[in-house]
Amino acid sequence: MRKLMIACAALALAACQSAPTQPAPEAAAQPAPAAAPQPEPTPRAAEAPAVTAAPIDPLKDPASVLSKRSVYFDFDKSQIRPEFRPTLDAHGQYLRDHRSVKILIQGNADERGSREYNVGLGQRRADAVRRYLSLVGAAGAQVEAVSLGEEKPRCTQKTEACWAENRRADILYPGEY
Repeated sequence: MRKLMIACAALALAACQSAPTQPAPEAAAQPAPAAAPQPEPTPRAAEAPAVTAAPIDPLKDPASVLSKRSVYFDFDKSQIRPEFRPTLDAHGQYLRDHRSVKILIQGNADERGSREYNVGLGQRRADAVRRYLSLVGAAGAQVEAVSLGEEKPRCTQKTEACWAENRRADILYPGEY
């Protein structure tokens, strides 16, 4: 009875195949094995169209370190914090490998301090990033550093967390500025 059920299941699977198959001569003479039927084979590469993925631009790939474009600073400081060095190393290497690419660094400050002071602080932050990038491979002509002072806040609430988001330098590639 069990062999009959296995044979029926094998026949049902064989009927579902798109192309008829010829059993091997030795397989026809032997009874079907008692194992469970195998799943239907996947289409061969020649039958399925080949799909080639276009390479992902590392500047737009969220998994790439190059997608990180902001460097944050401590209050009233313009020194690069250690946790941002790997990000800047990656951008410096990218610029070294792509000499025709030019970037803009926008230095920013929070709203505390006078307008003139914040413009100067934003410039010192942008210059610190520019200097770091030149040390790790970027050519001087590839990098422009400007200050926006407090004019382009990322956050407008009057909290320390919000001010910390505004103490930054942003790296902008062509098409982003």
